[in-house]
Amino acid sequence: MREFVVEADGGSRGNPGPAGYGAVVLDPKTGETLAETAEYIGIATNNVAEYKGLVAGLKAAKALDPEASVRVRMDSKLVVEQMSGRWKIKHPDMKPLAAEAGRIFPRDRVTYEWIPREKNKHADRLANEAMDAGKKGRQWEPSRSTAELDTRDAEAARVVGDAAAGAAKARAALGRPSAGSARPGEAAETVGAGASAPAGGRSALAEAGSASAPGVGRPALPETDIGSAAAGATEESTAVGWGPADLGTPATFVLLRHGETPLTPEKRFSGSGGTDPSLSPVGRHQAEAVASALAARGTIQDIVSSPLKRCRETAEAVAARLNLDVRIEDGLREADFGAWEGLTFAEVQERYPDDLTAWLASPKVAPSGGGESFATVARRVAATRDKLIARYAGRTVLLVTHVTPVKTFVRLALGAPPESLFRMELSAASISAVAYYRDGTASLRLLNDTSHLR
Repeated sequence: MREFVVEADGGSRGNPGPAGYGAVVLDPKTGETLAETAEYIGIATNNVAEYKGLVAGLKAAKALDPEASVRVRMDSKLVVEQMSGRWKIKHPDMKPLAAEAGRIFPRDRVTYEWIPREKNKHADRLANEAMDAGKKGRQWEPSRSTAELDTRDAEAARVVGDAAAGAAKARAALGRPSAGSARPGEAAETVGAGASAPAGGRSALAEAGSASAPGVGRPALPETDIGSAAAGATEESTAVGWGPADLGTPATFVLLRHGETPLTPEKRFSGSGGTDPSLSPVGRHQAEAVASALAARGTIQDIVSSPLKRCRETAEAVAARLNLDVRIEDGLREADFGAWEGLTFAEVQERYPDDLTAWLASPKVAPSGGGESFATVARRVAATRDKLIARYAGRTVLLVTHVTPVKTFVRLALGAPPESLFRMELSAASISAVAYYRDGTASLRLLNDTSHLR
């Protein structure tokens, strides 16, 4: 029997006052978020909002698997004790909600556990997002939610800190030199299939070809058993050197930008807030070409895709050739470009000149009309990266995604500044690759390979 964890919360700004709830369904083994739900419910009390969050969370779990067992965790002592049968339900507004919650799953398949508020942050943030949306006269939208990312920030910081410390210890134990202090004549570890970097530290990026010249050198696609590339530090870690210690097979992300859409050759902003276009005939041909190349290489073990149509269509073409399933990951979606969706750069410059100047000057500035800043996208991509590294440790995974996420994966792997996003060429249906080791170091293996399209 499958098991889920449901965390739920509700709040009211006034009690009673403007109220909302949030609930999340989690995999108890991996901690992966399987479903999120939130809603602004108008004027209500805290307790009513908490009960509505419980009902919504149980319904979300049932939609995933009606035969599952559920462990409910809430910071509401009242709801936990009442639903466990230890306290009586007296309030007339809560009786029907409790009864509804009790009918969703058989009682013997649901258990209730009280947790302190600081351990219920994900659901709490969802509830607050719902109330914030209600204040603006609209409902909560999952595509705009950052609750999961915000919740994971503290944990991610702790994990990164541990990883950096582990990397330093490994290098110290092996007597590895730090960056820029290689002993004379010492050879770097292998960079790509059959290519080695000379002492002096030629980077994996140099072997892969120029970022502004797609496909230069026809670099081989990465395999999980090739030698370690000269390891670049992640943005969060300062531990650098000639390469990681022997920490086993890394998680390797083969980053595939989707094929062309009708908007691609016109160079129009096309993010997650626009029309969600399909692949063009050219894009479908590109998807088949990359599918043939990856099938010939034979190293892809799993496929994960952005939920947007152009990525799903590209991923499905590859999956059909490799006989693999496609898993959807919302964190791989493109940035939301707000009011700029569908416009060319020149059109944005004409209509929103001040906003465009500010956006180009700072990663914290969002596009006009409520889009996502590059800083927001970076937090989302970093959280998604960490989740996927944990899920696919030691495996080679194809991530079918978009320009901004691919460039962000690369930027974070290199520890490059945000402005580097504007200095990378990334063609439609191009392949890049980054390997992640257990000590937290990352190695860029490939950037913008389009040799399969020629």
